[in-house]
Amino acid sequence: MDCETPCPKYEQAMQVLGKKWTCLILRCLLAEPKRFTEISGYIDGLSDRLLSQRLQELEEEGIVQRQVFARRPVLVEYSLTPKGQAFRKVAEAIQDWANDWATEPATV
Repeated sequence: MDCETPCPKYEQAMQVLGKKWTCLILRCLLAEPKRFTEISGYIDGLSDRLLSQRLQELEEEGIVQRQVFARRPVLVEYSLTPKGQAFRKVAEAIQDWANDWATEPATV
């Protein structure tokens, strides 16, 4: 990796992935499509407002897709697009690094 000049593609990726909660949202969606409340329940401390904002941003980036099922009550599911599924390698690399180097958070 070259550190002499910044890479615009890397910068763009970090502007998307570097936002708080984004990587956890993507990790949550790696296994299967989820409803809003399932994602919200997976991540402690994430407000519904911010989750909605992050999902919208990820949808605009072509990473997440939103599917609405016309039934009563209406069912909305979020899933990863192929671009989002490609995040799996990144998530696995981060998990490997965390397993080797991260410490367990202190419990209160």
